[in-house]
Amino acid sequence: ESDPYFVLPAPDKTLYPAYPEEGDNIGSLTIPALKRKLSIIQGTGVKELKKGVGHFTQSVLPGEEDNCILSGHRETVFRKIGNLKIGDLLIVETSADTFTYEVNGMRIVHEDDKTVIVPTDHAVLTMTTCYPFNTPGYSPDRYIITADLMISK
Repeated sequence: ESDPYFVLPAPDKTLYPAYPEEGDNIGSLTIPALKRKLSIIQGTGVKELKKGVGHFTQSVLPGEEDNCILSGHRETVFRKIGNLKIGDLLIVETSADTFTYEVNGMRIVHEDDKTVIVPTDHAVLTMTTCYPFNTPGYSPDRYIITADLMISK
């Protein structure tokens, strides 16, 4: 017989009631150091990356505990991204809230390097674009910027 006082723990309240559809605008990314405000589009296909910064659908949404991955073209949305420095802020606004991330690292990896997509134990924003920045055409490398979510006091 079931115990009437036994209650399952409530699932964590997720920040997003519904997972966005590919092509949806899920918010904006402001990069104060570059004076840019960009749309974030769900998905990283050709169509999505024409409209703004793409959110890699196999990664968590902004503000969630894990690795949120955004991709963009070096000639358009992520132009001058190589000028960002450690400590620069990335501000992501979505339906859930405004999340501020602080840049804590940059690296260059080969396009096949899957360490970019690793899970993390806290909220991280990873931005990726093709590298080198000023070479037209195919680029085998990726420029990666990582940033940690700043916890508001």
